[in-house]
Amino acid sequence: MNEIDKQQTIDILNEIMELELAGVVRYTHYSLMVYGYNRIPIVSWLKDNASEGLAHAHKAGEMVTMLGGHPSLKIGSLLETQKHNIGDILRESLEHEKNTTDAYQRLLQIVEGKSVAMEEYAREMIYLEELHLDEVNKMLRVPGEMKPFNL
Repeated sequence: MNEIDKQQTIDILNEIMELELAGVVRYTHYSLMVYGYNRIPIVSWLKDNASEGLAHAHKAGEMVTMLGGHPSLKIGSLLETQKHNIGDILRESLEHEKNTTDAYQRLLQIVEGKSVAMEEYAREMIYLEELHLDEVNKMLRVPGEMKPFNL
């Protein structure tokens, strides 16, 4: 096996950590802005996503330190759109999750065939992110609609 480029890997892992932490803030904010009849299950789902994002950020940080790097203290981009209906929140979530999935895909590309641990980590996270993307996509569909939602 060839060796991985440690600095490039650390840089992408730190980007992932920043994206996941931005998701924590984003989902926490969204959970505070939900109103209406379906508030309770949606708030619960958003809080669960915030907790999951924190766990993912921690895992990325652990991978950074495994490589001898320094975990980032930054948080990814946070844009307040002032749009708080459930559809807007879900569309913003879908976009954020796509960006995070793309970062994990880039990680996989640079570690594939070079580090079993990093490759398995990247694949596991892509799998989880793709399931999450599918879940959000299904939530955005009109009831009874089979065709996937497209941004």
